[in-house]
Amino acid sequence: MNYTAIGAPLFFVILLLITRSCFNQGEDLPTADQKIDLMPTCKPLLASRFKDLDDLKKVVDIDYEVYGEKDGEIEGLVRLSYDGIETELQSGISQDDIIKVRDGKIMDAVDLMIESPYAIRNRVYLNKIYKLARRRPLIFGEGDVAFYDLALACVSNMNFDYTYIQTARDTSEKGFINTYNHIIAQALITTAFSKEMADFVADVHELKNMPELIHGNFSVEQLVDSNNNPVDNYVDIVNNEIGQEIGIALKVKYGISSDTEWDNVLLTAYMNEIWQVFCKISDVVPKPFVIQDPLLNKIAKKINRVRYDLTYFSVK
Repeated sequence: MNYTAIGAPLFFVILLLITRSCFNQGEDLPTADQKIDLMPTCKPLLASRFKDLDDLKKVVDIDYEVYGEKDGEIEGLVRLSYDGIETELQSGISQDDIIKVRDGKIMDAVDLMIESPYAIRNRVYLNKIYKLARRRPLIFGEGDVAFYDLALACVSNMNFDYTYIQTARDTSEKGFINTYNHIIAQALITTAFSKEMADFVADVHELKNMPELIHGNFSVEQLVDSNNNPVDNYVDIVNNEIGQEIGIALKVKYGISSDTEWDNVLLTAYMNEIWQVFCKISDVVPKPFVIQDPLLNKIAKKINRVRYDLTYFSVK
């Protein structure tokens, strides 16, 4: 694209779009009276329980739809169906495209505006989520915590004397920890922001890791990679949807809105609700979270602080 050919009026419109942000918190959610139990009933998936992609396909239906090609890249989508869960991943921008804009490159911002106006309009909220999802001691001080720490706490609270462990990988990063991390993060993003925002964040993350997910043309190396293979990503996509459904259910149950002040009481109840879903994976016997837990206090304070943070992609 020849940016020097952009007329002045159009260029100023682009700049205006880049400097504005809008976010729709008004999702059409059912009320607690309309449907009492909104929590998903299926078991979350553990990537460690599947030996390869063919093994996963015995449990999850995976269908591909290819539209064509653009700039040498295949465009399309993949649909996944699992025990009442229906979700899909479409071709589009990845997390790397957003990071380029965060780093202050104006032409990358123009490209992103064309490819994904949604990302530009909601950049402030994406920045908030980015800070919540990562430990940021330079901003929030030493000992800062993130969604991942809640996943680690869940694993620490498991009673392994009574929990069925199928493989040694169940207790690794590819097992319980990764499953808990995706579900907790997606639930909280859905509750605190929206399902649309959670879905967008999840999709750009998966496309960064493996764009081949949308068409299924994997290399042999990808299929046998023990650290990053399509089994892990497809399991993440399913668990992301489960997390989003939990987030909607708890948003309705506790009447949480963008103005809700989070505290230990709310977050303790919230996390213990998620625990009940985790118990469906196997015979997990949890130690429930307690209101006095310092981790929950830190997370609640961080959520509240981030809510009032109006900075753009200024933190790397």
